[in-house]
Amino acid sequence: MRISPDNQAWLKFAASLGQWAALVGLWLWVWLNYYAEGIFRSRGNILVVAVYGFLLFFFTRFYGGYQIWPGRKWTTAFSCLLALVLTNFVTYLQSSLIGRSLADPVPLFFMTGLQTLLIAAWSWGAGYVFQCLVPPRRLMLIHGDEEAAAALTKKMLAHRKLYVIEESLSAEAGLEEILSRLGKYRAVIMCELPAKIRNGVLNYCFDRSIRVYVVPMVSDILMRGAADLHLFDTPLLMSANQGLNFMQRLVKRGLDLVLASLGLVLTSPLMLLTAAAIKLYDGGPVFFYQERCTVNNRVFNIRKFRSMVLDAEKDGRPRPATDGDRRITPVGRVIRRLRIDELPQLFNILKGDMSLVGPRPERLENIREYTAKHPEFSYRTKVKAGLTGYAQIRGRYNTSAYDKLKMDLVYIVNYSLMEDLRLLLLTAKVLFLKESTAGFKRKPAKSAAGGKAAGNE
Repeated sequence: MRISPDNQAWLKFAASLGQWAALVGLWLWVWLNYYAEGIFRSRGNILVVAVYGFLLFFFTRFYGGYQIWPGRKWTTAFSCLLALVLTNFVTYLQSSLIGRSLADPVPLFFMTGLQTLLIAAWSWGAGYVFQCLVPPRRLMLIHGDEEAAAALTKKMLAHRKLYVIEESLSAEAGLEEILSRLGKYRAVIMCELPAKIRNGVLNYCFDRSIRVYVVPMVSDILMRGAADLHLFDTPLLMSANQGLNFMQRLVKRGLDLVLASLGLVLTSPLMLLTAAAIKLYDGGPVFFYQERCTVNNRVFNIRKFRSMVLDAEKDGRPRPATDGDRRITPVGRVIRRLRIDELPQLFNILKGDMSLVGPRPERLENIREYTAKHPEFSYRTKVKAGLTGYAQIRGRYNTSAYDKLKMDLVYIVNYSLMEDLRLLLLTAKVLFLKESTAGFKRKPAKSAAGGKAAGNE
C-alpha cells in the first residue's frame, strides 16, 4: 500500500503530534510527581506544561526534527535529541527559578533518558513507515548544461528515496517538445535554463499546478532581497546592492563583540588543553596563520590551531586536505573533527577582521582562480568574512565554489539580526555531523559549475 504525495502532510502531522504529545506527557508526569508540590495549583501546572510544549515544538521544528526522511533516520533523531536537550536545559533553569533554589536534576535526567529512547523508536519507526507508504516523487529534469545536469543528478541520487529523476531533457530540444513531455509529471526540476525556455516552463507549470524546483542562478539570488515598490500602478522591484547599511553593521558588530567575548571565556579551558596537546605532540607552534580575504577584499591573517605537520606546504603549493591526508596529525584529526581548530578565530572577530556569521574567508590564490571562472565570486566581500554561514550549515567541506557562492549571496541579500542568531543556533547541529567535515577525495572532479571545491581549512 502506498499513499499519494498529496496526503503526506497529514501523515507527518499525525506522527509528529504523537511524538510531541508523548514527550510532553512524560514531562507532565515528572513535574507533578517531583517538582510541583507546594508551588502551584492547577492553573500554574497547566502553564508550566504549556511552556514546555511550546519550547519543545519550537526547537524541534527549528532543527528540522519533524522532517521525516526515509533513509535519513539518524538525522531526524539527532535533530529531535538536540531540541530535547535544549528544552530540558531551559526547563531545569525555569524549575529552579520557580522553586527559588536549584531543582533536583535526577528526575529530569532520567526523564531525558526515557525521552531519548522514545525519540529513537519514533524516528526509526516513522522513517520505516514513510519508506513503505510514501513513493518517491517522480521528476523530469530540464537543463541547459550537460555537466551541471550530471552533477545535480548525482546529488539527487543521495535522496533517491525522496526523488527520482525519470527523464532528463536538454533545452536544445525546444520549448514545444519539452512541454509535450512534461505533461505526465507532477514535478519538474530546472537547471541552468535559458530565460525563454525557463519562463515558458514556469508558465506551463503554474497553469497546471505542477511543482517546480529551480536551481537558481546568481541573478535570481540577487533579486531575492529586492524591496517591493510601486510607480503609480506599476509594480517595481528595487535591489539596493550595497551589502549592509550603517545600522545593520553597527548591530552586527555589537553582537560579534558580546558573543565572541563570551565564547572566549567559555572555551578558554578547552583552548588551553588543545594548545598543550599540539605543543606536546611535536613541539611546533600552536597556531597556524594564513592570509585570507574579508570585506572589501581586505587581506588579514586568519588564526587557527595547527592541525597539520610542520611545513605541510613547504613547496609553496596550496593543497586542500583530502580524506586520509597524512599531513594531518593525530591531534589535528580530533580537533578538525570537532571544529576546535576554528576557535582561535574568535580573536579575529574581536579584532574586527571577521564576523561570527558571514562567507568563509578564502585564500588569495583561490579567490583569483574562482573569480576568473565566476566574476560574481567577488560579491561575497560585500560583508565581513564569517566563522559560520550558510555554506557551512547547508553545504559540505567539499561543496563546489559556485554553490558556496550562491549560498553566501543568499545570506547577504537576506541579512537580518534574527537570521544571524538562527544560523548560530543551527551551527550547533552541524558540529556533530560527520559529513559536514569530510575532506576532498584524493582526485577531486571539477564541478559542473566550475572548479574544485572551495577552501583549504
